[in-house]
Amino acid sequence: MKIGELSRETGTAIETIRFYEREALLPAPQRTGGNFRVYEKGHAERLAFIRHCRSLDMTLDEVRVLLDYKDAPERSCGEVNELLDAHIGHVAARIKELRTLEKHLKALRQQCGDARSGVDCGILDGISAAARSPATKPSTHVRGTHRETRALRG
Repeated sequence: MKIGELSRETGTAIETIRFYEREALLPAPQRTGGNFRVYEKGHAERLAFIRHCRSLDMTLDEVRVLLDYKDAPERSCGEVNELLDAHIGHVAARIKELRTLEKHLKALRQQCGDARSGVDCGILDGISAAARSPATKPSTHVRGTHRETRALRG
């Protein structure tokens, strides 16, 4: 199948498919005499695996590690377990950060109960006051990135 067909079949944007090829997550397909990419069923299956990993909020490095193990089924999956345990820890930390963020936003929201002019807005005043105070500046923010996992690939 051509890249457009793979895109439609998997619900993946063409640029995303090309990106995964550049990142060596998806093997380069064969090419026709006219230099068109020709994908096989294995490409679609691997792409579905990658997309599912990404839906689990895994980094490209984590996906790469999982694919390495998937490609070598005779290897012990102990490091896969470690990777998933670390990922679960990361998700738990992000949930905690999100709960803290929710509390801060709710407290901020309560500073302005009804619509006022911008100069009298309690929310804007609260954000401005927090921005001026080094003690209230967040040291972290809800991030979508993880620690590097290259070390796990050994």
